Order: sequence, then structure tokens, then C-alpha cells
Amino acid sequence: MDSSPTSPEANTARARRKGIGRVVNATRCSLAGLRATFRHEAAFRQEIALGCLTLPLLLFLAAPPVFKLAVLGAYCGVLTTELLNSAIEKVTDRASPGLHPLAKQAKDMASAAVLVSLVGWIIAWAFTLAASCPPVVLPPG
Repeated sequence: MDSSPTSPEANTARARRKGIGRVVNATRCSLAGLRATFRHEAAFRQEIALGCLTLPLLLFLAAPPVFKLAVLGAYCGVLTTELLNSAIEKVTDRASPGLHPLAKQAKDMASAAVLVSLVGWIIAWAFTLAASCPPVVLPPG
């Protein structure tokens, strides 16, 4: 009987866990996914670096907290979308190692989702920065 972590028997044993054991195992799997993505995906590392550089600026902005939360939420959306994009790319490469139009289409769609999430993050930043600036009052006449 194969007892490697990827064997069907190991997967069945994991699926039978209940309660806190299931939560602990799910957390381990999630952290393994984050590590693998960070290790193998340059775009994910770049987005992490961009967040590390830009998110601390929120501490110094005078915007209302709801705007800051919108930026943070949009950033989480970027990372989530990138994780899903990376997963789709891995599965597509495994299922269709050759060039196939549907494989290309799936990868392009996942990449477009990342682009949409990045645009959302930029828009959240724009509104937050605008809310941090004092209103511009033009002199009469």
C-alpha cells in the first residue's frame, strides 16, 4: 500500500478527518499552496513585493478607514486571483502539455481575471488617495 502524501489512501484518510484535525490539515495544505506559489510564480512574488511597498502608505493617509479597507480588500482579491490563475495554469499544463486552443483560452481568461483584479486595486487606491486630499477650492472669477 502506497502511503505517500499524494496516494489515494492518504487523500481518503485526510478526507475522513473531522473537527480541529480537518482545520489543521486544511491550514497545512493552504500554507503549502502559498509556499509553492511564492517559490514558483514570479508574478505572485512581484505582487507581494508591491503590497509590501504600497500598503504601509495607508497608515499615513487621512482617508476614512472604509477607503483603506477597500484597498486592503482589493489587494487580497489580487492575491487570490493570482493564486487561482497559477492553479489553472498548472492544471492546464498537466492536462494539455501540447499547444491546444482551449488550453490557451483558459490561460488567457485566468490572466484576464488577474488584470481585472489589478485594475480594481488601482481604482481603490485612486479613490483612497482622492479622499486623502483636501478639497480644491478655486478662487472666484
